[in-house]
Amino acid sequence: MTLFRYAMLHVLLLLGIAPAAAHGPTPQKVEESIAIAAPPAKVWELVKDFDGLVSWNPLVETSMGTGGNEAGAERTVVLRDGGQLKDSLDEYVEAEMSYSYRLDTPDIQAFPVSFYSATLAVKPDADGGSEVIWDARLYRADTGNFPSETQNDAAAVDAVTTFYKAGLEELKKKAEQ
Repeated sequence: MTLFRYAMLHVLLLLGIAPAAAHGPTPQKVEESIAIAAPPAKVWELVKDFDGLVSWNPLVETSMGTGGNEAGAERTVVLRDGGQLKDSLDEYVEAEMSYSYRLDTPDIQAFPVSFYSATLAVKPDADGGSEVIWDARLYRADTGNFPSETQNDAAAVDAVTTFYKAGLEELKKKAEQ
């Protein structure tokens, strides 16, 4: 093999590998659920207001919204530890006791996620109680190839998991009173 062909082979191999190394972040998924010894209608009553997150998530200082529970409604969630997130409601299905929303304006210093889409749903369980399922598809705060430890996939998943678990545990306490 001539030196030219050898060099060209290496260039072609490097060009083929480069796009794979520069793909950026992959979506992460978080799903948390909790069993609640209360009828679904009672649990739904506590979570059904899109801008009512402050009433059942202890990590939220305030939650203010516009548009009620209609698609396109918006809310600003101020976190107890500082920072705020702006979400918009994509779908609200009262009959199915669920709604889906997305992050419009992140605060990556306070919450290391650049984007998420999430669904909250209340389902009946076999014992007359409820199961609440809260899931999200999300991207880390730093969407570059080499994120810091505070803005990588693990930090994003941990932040959302912590937020969801705190909310679900408080919701369980309130619903079972």
